Amino acid sequence: MSNGNISLIIAIIMTLLVIALLGLYFAKLRKKCLVKSKKRQVGAVLLSCFMVVITIANYACYAYQDLIDVAFSKSTADEEEVAKATAASKELVEQIEGEGAVLLENKNDVLPLNVSDPKEANINIFGWSSVDLIHGGGGSSSKNMGEVVDLVEGLENAGFHVNQELIEFYKSFDYERETSSVPGVFVYDFNIYEAPVESYSEELLSNARDFSDVALIVLTRQGGEDGELPMDMSEWGGREDQHYLELSDTEREMIDMIKAQGYEKVIAVINSSHAMELGFLEEEGIDGAIWIGGPGANGCNAIGKIMSGEINPSGRLADTYAYDLTSAPAYYNAGAFWYKNAPVIVKSMTPPSTDHDTYHSFVDYAEGIYVGYRYYETRWIDNETGVCDEESYQQSVQYPFGYGLSYTDFTQEITNFSADDTTISIDVTVTNQGDVPGKDVVQIYYTAPYTTGGIEKSHVVLGAFDKTEMLEPGESETVTLTMDTESMASYDYINEKCYVLDAGDYEIKLMNNSHDVIDSRIYTVDSRVVFDENNKRESDMTAAINQFDDMTYGDNVAYVSRADWEGTLPKERTADRDASDELIAAIENTGVEDDPSAEPIVVQDNGLKFSDMAGVPYDDPKWDQLLEQIPVDEMANLIGIGGYVTQEMPSIDKQQTVEVEGPLGMNSFMNGIAGVKYPSEVVLASTWNVDLAKEMGLRVGEECRVQGYDGIMAPAMNIHRTPFSGRNFEYYSEDSFLSGMMGANTVQGYKEKGVNTFLKHFALNDQETNRWGVSVWCNEQAAREIYFKPFELSVKEGGSQGIMSAFNRLGTTWAGANYSLLTTVLRDEWGFQGAVVSDMAVWDYMNTDQAIRAGNDYMLTLAKRMPSEVSIETNAGNQAMRKATHNVLYALANSNAMNNTIQQDSSLWLWLLGGCDVLVLIIGALGFYGISRNKKQKRQ
Repeated sequence: MSNGNISLIIAIIMTLLVIALLGLYFAKLRKKCLVKSKKRQVGAVLLSCFMVVITIANYACYAYQDLIDVAFSKSTADEEEVAKATAASKELVEQIEGEGAVLLENKNDVLPLNVSDPKEANINIFGWSSVDLIHGGGGSSSKNMGEVVDLVEGLENAGFHVNQELIEFYKSFDYERETSSVPGVFVYDFNIYEAPVESYSEELLSNARDFSDVALIVLTRQGGEDGELPMDMSEWGGREDQHYLELSDTEREMIDMIKAQGYEKVIAVINSSHAMELGFLEEEGIDGAIWIGGPGANGCNAIGKIMSGEINPSGRLADTYAYDLTSAPAYYNAGAFWYKNAPVIVKSMTPPSTDHDTYHSFVDYAEGIYVGYRYYETRWIDNETGVCDEESYQQSVQYPFGYGLSYTDFTQEITNFSADDTTISIDVTVTNQGDVPGKDVVQIYYTAPYTTGGIEKSHVVLGAFDKTEMLEPGESETVTLTMDTESMASYDYINEKCYVLDAGDYEIKLMNNSHDVIDSRIYTVDSRVVFDENNKRESDMTAAINQFDDMTYGDNVAYVSRADWEGTLPKERTADRDASDELIAAIENTGVEDDPSAEPIVVQDNGLKFSDMAGVPYDDPKWDQLLEQIPVDEMANLIGIGGYVTQEMPSIDKQQTVEVEGPLGMNSFMNGIAGVKYPSEVVLASTWNVDLAKEMGLRVGEECRVQGYDGIMAPAMNIHRTPFSGRNFEYYSEDSFLSGMMGANTVQGYKEKGVNTFLKHFALNDQETNRWGVSVWCNEQAAREIYFKPFELSVKEGGSQGIMSAFNRLGTTWAGANYSLLTTVLRDEWGFQGAVVSDMAVWDYMNTDQAIRAGNDYMLTLAKRMPSEVSIETNAGNQAMRKATHNVLYALANSNAMNNTIQQDSSLWLWLLGGCDVLVLIIGALGFYGISRNKKQKRQ
């Protein structure tokens, strides 16, 4: 019997006792034979009230049993195993940061610094963020950062000496970024704290100049769950015409002050997982720059080693860095937009959130496929000649996607190229022609034939990549990359309504980044290939055809086209608008239609146990036999009570299993049990090293295994649609292929450790503002080529057996209730077999009955979101519940849940509650006895 059920039984007993006590008491009032003692009267009332409070507490414990279980749980893992797994993860954190940090500028080879030279071994660090670095991000997956190696420690561990007077100067400022420690409540402080230049004394500056010829300037930006980065800084100490990702006035003044001091070497350190406007790095007086993202627990050790040259930086940007971030078309359609004629009371089902009046919201993905480099590399291409207006491009883009420098020089050349109807193979020979060892990244892009007015196509698309091993000076390595020809097909949502590989010449390009071509070859498609129902893609189980016309056309969004940039590019931010009555009705529809033809389920004992199902194929009849043993109430509990757990099921001898948060490492933000914090996902993507991604899955998976976690809510697969999305630190990139390959390899690592991965958040959850129920309007080409693709690759290539559905709506339909998304695309097309869990089921529109019919199998909730009578008491509902149960159990049967003997000890709260209950029951019984006894005395 679960803790919550015990609480419920006690609550019922106590309720009956309170009713009896109050009934007897008021019965005496009616008979006018009340005890004369006022004290006894007051005591009886107070006792009843106290018992009512305790009764409510017991009901609350029943309702929130999973929340309480998690909050009071403690690890029973072997400490030696935990220590071993922790050490392995810390080693990898440093490696990921070392390969993910990107050298942006290195004028006159200012880096690396020579720690053997006193002139360079001493370092001044400027910027208040030097004493408050952002190591990850904010939100449910980034709590419990624990002990970290800060930047000063990282530099000192590499042999540098840091000016402590400057450090103490910054520590003296009473700055502290506002945050919240309450689970589910996210508070971010976007003030850009920086010491004003007038606070630097002449003595401080003079001492710093005497201390060293080297100055580091640290610039930091943070992001987090449940909010975008400000596009207007007037609330945060800035100007209305400033945004958060450009320099503040105080930062600008500090940089000018430092440049005026005449340091021989001035190096900027960019501590941000969000692309920033960095034009100032090109100014005279700024000699070098390195992007470090969020370095995680001990990644700053790698920063020190990069500065000293012990590590040669090999990271490449996972996003485009534009001079003006507002130049991207998505900027105009990111943020809060409302249907001004559609008021609604948003109802929260879980504290500490509260109900509030608001309006239905929307966001238009009007830019279509032109996100990140797909826009910037296409915008200035002449459609007829394919030639780029280089001057306009250079004025717009500072650092292209895939950009990064090294301390050595590499050459790359295509040494072999072969292709047939299905596969393209490219051999690239990389040679280190410099003086120090290093790694290089090989990037292959393709340019598909484009016809003006035809299917929208980016001028270049990343098609394959790899990273070399460490190459010594003069050493070469040949890297072989392959591409499926069908992967170059574009999705035609207007005419063919499926993927199409147009006839013509496809230029296969070896590139330094998304803009600079090294070499190329031509692959010719002789005749157009249409991947319709009669000719599915090889990678699909069924043909990918239009499923989302309602999302594409539902609110008459006009999409950007390269055939008419000037006529289709947005020129101002979208305004709030009215919604039609039909659209509002569709948004608010949470009804479920019964299927009277559905057969009743069979419930009978077939003698099987859950342990018998390890490795049994999904379609094996043995599953039907097991499922027949499970009664409706157990299925309902499994589906409706999923707060980072799956419920025990006595009918098949299944124990409770435990899940954990985790894009940045294992993290139970509810009870404080956490593993090593990894660098932000964008740092991992910037390594361009899929082997490191798999290794992260292996090592975090081992941390999960030794702690007894069977599933992890990771990796996070959404897209950096704009740099302003608050959760970009938790997502890989603006590019779907890079994101997908990183995700797929991470999943493979977890699978080898028996940990189920729940890819999140599926899908189109690419901003935090209004994420609860926002209607996303997006054409199906962009949805499939960009926003679905990372999930698709992680399912097909990675074999993920878990998905987390998103808060938002695709058009008018909540993602967790979208049959086209969770069944037709995910299962039928991609072949996914496993469990879909909702995002935190807080709001009332997240309807459990709709969810299980669409393919969302259970609810992530800290309360109970049980199926209603339309599922529990109907044949169709029972069938849906059984299918959902099958999906969840199949995923568990192929995880370490089958042999995991480690359990989280969460009994403490039950003992505490039980003690209070026993005491109150005794007092209540004595009170009841006292009043009853007094009544007998009165009658004598």
